[in-house]
Order: sequence, then C-alpha cells, then structure tokens
Amino acid sequence: MLRTRTTISALFVTVGLLHGSARAEDKLYAVTQAPTKVAVGAKSTISVTIDAKNGWHVNGEAPITLSLTAPAGITLPKAKLSRADLAASSLVSARFDVPFEAAEPGAKVIAAEAHFVICQESACKPVREMLSLNVEASVAAPVVKKAKGKVKKS
Repeated sequence: MLRTRTTISALFVTVGLLHGSARAEDKLYAVTQAPTKVAVGAKSTISVTIDAKNGWHVNGEAPITLSLTAPAGITLPKAKLSRADLAASSLVSARFDVPFEAAEPGAKVIAAEAHFVICQESACKPVREMLSLNVEASVAAPVVKKAKGKVKKS
C-alpha cells in the first residue's frame, strides 16, 4: 500500500513538473492572431504574429514556416509560407499575413502549424506550435443605389 502511494505521489509530482515547464515555455514566446471577418467572395488576410519574450529573440537565420490546412469554403493561394513570405520581421517578432478567400458563409477554422527557432545568448530552442486561425465569412450586403432625378414639389 505504501509503495502504491509513493508511486502515485511521484506520478503527480512528475505531471506537475511537466505542466510547470509548459508554463515556463509560454513565457518565452507568444503566437497570436486576431479573428478575421470577411465577405463571401472577397479576398482578405489573417495575421499571425510570433513574439519572443524575456530576453529571447526570433532566430533571423533559422527556417521559419507556417503550414496551413483550409476547411471547405476557404481557398488559400499557398499551403506553406516561409521566411520569404514574412510581412514583417524584427529581432523579437515575425508576422505572416495569410491571404485567403471565403467561398461560403459561416465560421471557419484554418488549421496552422508554425515552426520557428527562438534564441538567447547561450541557447536556441526550436518551436512547433499548432494554431487555429478563426475566420467569420458573411454574405455581403447588397449595395442600394439611390435613384437619380428631381423630386417634384406640389
């Protein structure tokens, strides 16, 4: 019985340490995107930004990629973006502007996988981050044209 309790306690400590290290990694970088609204048939972009934190920086020489999988109703011109496709890049951040077009209305999720390397003075760390890029496609409102002409006064 004592051995079982010790094993279970060791398991909880190990799980706690693993969970704690994931929190520490979260502080090294952040990958963000804002939900995007688009009219059906219109071309748009969704920005994905990688920000290094706490003395880390985005490695300017290592490969950086964003692999994309579009759901039904979303068209992507490219399924994989690389360093050459970055819209902005600095020592502490990198941003992809992902072009897409919505063919049907509704909430859509583009699955993405980012690969990049963050570094500090003494070490580098490769990162693989799974993302869900949220898109809301709506039917465009019809354009109402005003009638030209003069109004008769009585």
